[in-house]
Amino acid sequence: MNPVYASLGTTIFEEMSGLARAHGAINLGQGFPDGDGPIDVRQAAADALLHASNQYPPMMGTAELRRAVAAHYAHHQSLAFSEGDVLVTSGATEALAAAILALVSEGDEVLLIQPSYDAYLPLVRRAGGVARFLSLAPPAWRLTPDAVAAAFASSPRVVIVNDPLNPAGRAFDREEIALLAEACRRHGTIAICDEVWEHVVFDGRAHHPLVGEPGMAERAVKIGSAGKIFSMTGWKVGFVLAAPALLRPITRAHQFLTFTTPPALQAGVAYGLGKEDGWFAAMRAGYQRSRDRLAAALGAAGFAVLASESTYFLCIDLAASGIALDDRAFCLRAVVEAGVAAIPVSAFYATDAPRNVVRLCFAKQDDVLDEGAARLGAFRETLGAGRVGAI
Repeated sequence: MNPVYASLGTTIFEEMSGLARAHGAINLGQGFPDGDGPIDVRQAAADALLHASNQYPPMMGTAELRRAVAAHYAHHQSLAFSEGDVLVTSGATEALAAAILALVSEGDEVLLIQPSYDAYLPLVRRAGGVARFLSLAPPAWRLTPDAVAAAFASSPRVVIVNDPLNPAGRAFDREEIALLAEACRRHGTIAICDEVWEHVVFDGRAHHPLVGEPGMAERAVKIGSAGKIFSMTGWKVGFVLAAPALLRPITRAHQFLTFTTPPALQAGVAYGLGKEDGWFAAMRAGYQRSRDRLAAALGAAGFAVLASESTYFLCIDLAASGIALDDRAFCLRAVVEAGVAAIPVSAFYATDAPRNVVRLCFAKQDDVLDEGAARLGAFRETLGAGRVGAI
């Protein structure tokens, strides 16, 4: 039995979703929308399912989708990838697994930026890597020159960058991305860039891909997710974009993981990636409106709500909300006593975790958000919390 996985418990997402089901709670924990996704994208996949091949597609992905991915990023992010620079995977997590297994060898140092997606650390350890950590702190969650310099001082082989950052809802600005690019160039570090939230950014922000920075085209791997772009998390269609020297070993790892991805879903994604700019703008506007609705309701209920610049998530600061519980205790009590599931942000840290921040998903219908906020507000009152100001 492999000790890396034998020692792992159930993920916090599965734990809290299980508790939500057991207690009939509103699930504002796990990050999935409660809609079905764009009907035209689903129709394109359905048409392919009925009228096109359902046999193994090419291991690299269909030519149609690989061309669509390259064209999409040329249009939206001015990136000069070709069809040959694209690999289609069965979700972004498989893309991450393939990239980590391909690029990390026994004893290699891998820098993780905390808070970080829970799959990173076990995958790094399974590949034989040695994890190091750059920790970001609330409420700003900001990369600073001193922190980046200290984290890269040992010249890590790989850095894994989640931008926009789940669970903090941060979209790194151009200055922060430039800091990371300069550190990678200086230390010869490869960047694995988990950019699945790249289209879900708010308040007029733009996503700044690390691979687009000077000198990074040959040392960065970009990972995207159709499930996040089209709000259909169950589709599990991801893509990897990288220069040939990096993509080649990732492809070799991929062929022994899932090998390929359902062709009908690839057809639907290829269609969707070519949708007009207005669709993407409307999608962002819809999530921004939901963010503002939940933030306003929580603020009115006395919670200190942290800024959310991206993703489906916003965070509340328990201590600033007058609540003495730590994040895990709050979430375990809230799912039972308030009937609302949330996620403790400490679960996204391997070391030095803050214990006062809770993540909530706002990719829900208005009535669900309103009821969730009302229940949490009533629960807060039972804890004897006083009135506080938002931050």
